[in-house]
Amino acid sequence: MSQVNIIVASGDSARLYAALEAAMAWTALGGSVEIFCQGEAVAALRRPLFHGGDRARVAAGQPDLATLLGEVRDAGAVLFVCQTGLALVGMTMEELAVDARAAGLVGYLAAIPPGALVVTY
Repeated sequence: MSQVNIIVASGDSARLYAALEAAMAWTALGGSVEIFCQGEAVAALRRPLFHGGDRARVAAGQPDLATLLGEVRDAGAVLFVCQTGLALVGMTMEELAVDARAAGLVGYLAAIPPGALVVTY
C-alpha cells in the first residue's frame, strides 16, 4: 500500500481530528502516513491538546483529540510542523503537545515519494 501525506492547513481542531481519523484508517489498511501541519494548523498542537468536540466524541465512544493523536503516532504516522507556522502562531517546538519534526513546506513536498497520495484538510 502506498504512502499518504496529509496536509492540515487550518488551525481548526475539527479539521485536525478528521485528518487524524483518516491517518488512523490508512494505517489500519497497512499504509504509511505523514502529517504536515501548515501555518495556523500548528496552533492546534499546542499543549494542552483540546478539541471543542472532545466531550461529544468521548460520549459516542470515540477518543478525544489527545488520545487519537497518540494512537496515530503509535500506529507509525510521522508528524511534521511548519517552521513558518511556528513563527506565525508564536510557538516553539517545546510548546507542542507531541513530538514532531520541523520542516518547511517546500522541503516537505520535495521529499514525498513518487506515487504517494496527498490529501489536504
